[in-house]
Amino acid sequence: MHDLQDVVEQFKTFLLTERRVAKNTFLAYVRDLEQFESFLGGVKIGLSSIQKKTITTFLKHLKDQGLNAKSLSRKISTLRLFFKYLNEQHHIPNVAKNLVFPKIDQNLPTYLTQAEIEQLLLAANKDLSPKGVRNKVMLYLLYATGVRVTELVTMTVDQVLFDTGFVKIVGKGSKERHIPLPRNILELLRYYLDHIYPTLLPEKNDHTQVKKKYLFAALYNHRVKPLSRQSLWLSLRKILQEAGITKEISPHSLRHSLATHLLQQGADLRSLQMLLGHQNLSTVQIYTHLGDSQIRKIYDKKHPRATE
Repeated sequence: MHDLQDVVEQFKTFLLTERRVAKNTFLAYVRDLEQFESFLGGVKIGLSSIQKKTITTFLKHLKDQGLNAKSLSRKISTLRLFFKYLNEQHHIPNVAKNLVFPKIDQNLPTYLTQAEIEQLLLAANKDLSPKGVRNKVMLYLLYATGVRVTELVTMTVDQVLFDTGFVKIVGKGSKERHIPLPRNILELLRYYLDHIYPTLLPEKNDHTQVKKKYLFAALYNHRVKPLSRQSLWLSLRKILQEAGITKEISPHSLRHSLATHLLQQGADLRSLQMLLGHQNLSTVQIYTHLGDSQIRKIYDKKHPRATE
């Protein structure tokens, strides 16, 4: 007889040690399982008595509460992985393996046109203060690389490989990928590090000796930490306003913008998958709204702004 709480704790260890999932992914799995545990407690069903009908009843309960198809799909993914683990490690029947994912409407993420990107970057160029230059560098990097917001704010100085012209990105599950940088972005980064970076933190804080020298650092409670996602968003929102762009844009929208523009330039989906760090090709297939005629087999490595 297996105790549900015990096997859930073992599963958490499995996620962190063997699967090496990212922190946010781990927390999502934990929340999903806690919700499932709560449901089982309410209907007084133990681990050994769980059947497929038990899970479908749980999912129907969530749907009736207004949970959308995307969130339901994540719950199903969690339960499928959990019961696969139980089957392999504890020989408990995998009652979740045949769960069917709900159909998700594929809405194209909001993105900026290349003209709007130019408009945005021109607005970013106007603020010549140290923080203004820092915000400009962040904006340029977001669009030049298509990195996730968390990947950007946690980026360290040594991830910029000036000798090779690449930036090393540490993505989900600590997986690394190398992204080429246009020459003008490398020059901007060098200027930022040599002339702007030293002015952004008080001299009495020896930020050169901290364990991780973050590329975009800030002082929080007298401690040097990476700039927060909220600070990044506030900086971008200010530049959007100055550029006169009224679309509902987030920092993540620049990632979608790059993906769209690269496909317009001739990139194929497999190359885009590698660049953006997606595990599954299906994740980037949403961008095929551009039309098959624009998606050619040879990936044009030249970034839209590389010739500057």
